[in-house]
Amino acid sequence: MANLQTIVLGGGCFWCTEAVYKEVRGVTDVESGYANGDTERPSYEEVCTGRTGHNEVVKLTYDADQVGTRQLLEIFFVVHDPTTMNRQGNDVGTQYRSGIYYNSDEQKQVAEALIRELNEEKAFGRPIVTEVVPLKNYWPAEEYHQDFFEKNPTQGYCLAVAAPKVAKLRKTFAELTTR
Repeated sequence: MANLQTIVLGGGCFWCTEAVYKEVRGVTDVESGYANGDTERPSYEEVCTGRTGHNEVVKLTYDADQVGTRQLLEIFFVVHDPTTMNRQGNDVGTQYRSGIYYNSDEQKQVAEALIRELNEEKAFGRPIVTEVVPLKNYWPAEEYHQDFFEKNPTQGYCLAVAAPKVAKLRKTFAELTTR
């Protein structure tokens, strides 16, 4: 029987983050959504205003016997810039902040320990600004956002931003991918 857990990650546009984690061995489900804002059941349009407080996120369900929380977070820190506040590339706003939204004390401890190690190593040349807070007020994104890269691989944003992140995953974490 699988040891299923969930964690929610905000690493910029959810299309990109979703595309990466759909290829990770042990991840059984990836759902794009919105988390840690104030509005109940926000829409994409509302989140894009930056006024709901929500972050664009992916909710990962994973078999902890196949892939650990630390491994998922190591991928997370490689495929986005955790040193920019409310920004990933050209995407700017609180909805693009770097965030780890945990469901257990163990996930919190793993995240905080990894961030401490990366900061001590000066892995990014600047301090990590990723927020590590409990998950609250999660709402799934609209259906047209789910599996977006898979359904739209030749769309401009997907080619320019998502595809390079997937390629980086395959190169850096080949042992953890399903391909």
